Amino acid sequence: MSLINVQKLCKTFTTNGVTNKVLQNIDLEVKKGEFITIMGPSGSGKSTLLNILGLLDVQNSGVYKLDKMDTQKLSDDSLAHLRNQQFGFVFQSFNLLDKESVYNNVILPLHYSNTTKEKWNQRVVDCINMVGLSHRIENKCNTLSGGERQRVAIARALVNKPSVILADEPTGNLDSKSGQMIMQILQDLNQNHGHTIILITHEQYTALHADRIIQIKDGKIESDLKNKSKVKASNFSK
Repeated sequence: MSLINVQKLCKTFTTNGVTNKVLQNIDLEVKKGEFITIMGPSGSGKSTLLNILGLLDVQNSGVYKLDKMDTQKLSDDSLAHLRNQQFGFVFQSFNLLDKESVYNNVILPLHYSNTTKEKWNQRVVDCINMVGLSHRIENKCNTLSGGERQRVAIARALVNKPSVILADEPTGNLDSKSGQMIMQILQDLNQNHGHTIILITHEQYTALHADRIIQIKDGKIESDLKNKSKVKASNFSK
């Protein structure tokens, strides 16, 4: 079943009177439960596309339907609610509150949700356990390794039980061992918990963990192919 459907999507930015076509006539369909990777060189438009899919930005033209809803017809409040409930975001730079504990970072999205407070603690503890950091729950994030900090970011992305995890270069700042652990977690969330994963990377090996690999260049999709060489990450040990 189609979860995301994009047709003829375009995005331009104008700076000092000069217009830059960042995305040009993008057509994309993502089904529920898919794991896709978007690849492309710097400046290709892949992060802009991810931001639009996550309702952090809007297109100049074209149609973006999320679960059959035309996002351009929704109010700002409705878009904010959808963004909070449907999407979990994981960024290359983690975007954590470094002087706060793991627990306090993961609980943050719940403050903007409709989840009753009685459920908050268990939800946070469960998500932290899912990424194998229950022993770090009271640690401040600035005392953690890069791999551990990214796992906190994933737990935070999960706490509202989103349908889709959007990950922008989640292994980009990590060593290979930590990066592999992140891919193990993401693959587990996709295969065993049903989350749709859309991941941006410039690393070929990372891309090979997905079901589909989309190549984007100069704002256009060059290819969208099923991954016939899928890498199966080893089981993540908590």
